[in-house]
Amino acid sequence: MTTSHGPLTGVRVIDLASVVMGPYAAQLLGDMGADVIKVEPPGGDLTRITRPQRNPGMGALALNVNRNKRGIVLDLKSPEGQEALLKLVEGADILLTNMRPGALRRLGLDYERLSAANPKLIYCNAQGFRTDSPQAGLAAYDEIVQASSGLVDLMRRATGTPDYVPSILADKVCALTITYSVLAALVHQRATGQGQQVEVPMTDTLLAFTMVEHLSGQTFEPPLGPTGFNRAMAKPHRAVRTKDGWACILPYTDKNIAEFFLAVGEPELAADERFQDHEQRAHNYSALYALVEQFAVRHTTAEWQEICGDRSIPFAPVLELDEAADNPYFEPLITQAIHPTEGPYRQIGFPVRFSATPATIREHCPTLGQHTGEVLAELGLNDPKGGSAPAG
Repeated sequence: MTTSHGPLTGVRVIDLASVVMGPYAAQLLGDMGADVIKVEPPGGDLTRITRPQRNPGMGALALNVNRNKRGIVLDLKSPEGQEALLKLVEGADILLTNMRPGALRRLGLDYERLSAANPKLIYCNAQGFRTDSPQAGLAAYDEIVQASSGLVDLMRRATGTPDYVPSILADKVCALTITYSVLAALVHQRATGQGQQVEVPMTDTLLAFTMVEHLSGQTFEPPLGPTGFNRAMAKPHRAVRTKDGWACILPYTDKNIAEFFLAVGEPELAADERFQDHEQRAHNYSALYALVEQFAVRHTTAEWQEICGDRSIPFAPVLELDEAADNPYFEPLITQAIHPTEGPYRQIGFPVRFSATPATIREHCPTLGQHTGEVLAELGLNDPKGGSAPAG
């Protein structure tokens, strides 16, 4: 077992989750020093079948959400597999799962049973909908959560079509929510010796995330206006075409806006009362952004970078995904590594910097069942019959 380093050194986490949300949260905890044990069924986590991949069971997505973990295989439908998991639970601080409530009860993995085995356990269950709701047992993938939380409607309002955000946003926002929630519970556990159940409903979480700005006028009783944050919903609220590419040009403050119009040789617009203060702009963002779009084609992206830089106007070139991954700015974050079975690959680092207890990448994504024998030996158990894969 590799000695870990980081603010969570000494914390043990059981990753009893699949796909992205739970495993990503567990990886973040592992990056911060926790000893994370990933428990998979004999067939492996669903991310192991995603493409692209060089070898079966080791796709890009699996590599990106499963580092800094020891991987074991248990058949939780067997008495031996359940015995091994209970032994693991006895020495764990945190357990993460995204199994649906019915499946957890059928397997005897509900909070009541596991907390009886370890009263200090922080048991985090995350699923699409609250367990006390009629939707509790429904399957919920990222797109389902985006639709159920109003995010798809926001895309319809903004683009004219009910698109999904082209990122597994719900899974990743909920992974971050899981992470800070179990850490809060860990503070309580360390102070009192008490564990607790932490429930993270994905739809509730994404709705709360989205409505920070988009509850808008409906925040008040009686309402002062509709839902939808007017600046974000303004048309065109998008990157603009320059003479030779695309850029985000975002004059935001009174001074930014006046200087933008002066820079493009339109001094009368610098004095336009529609854009003079936040109160006026609240009703005229569409007009403002249309003018930015109209004038953006007068200069190249590099020229805009100089113009905006000289005037402290918020600006960024629109980087293609390939460009972003290769941008020198991100060199400390996206680095080259050698996986024992997969060979050279690029790993995405931990973005937060700790001055005293830095996060580290200590282990690559394990192969299926790689550490089964090692972990069970630590528990004083043999491999459960039919419930382990060869180590290595």
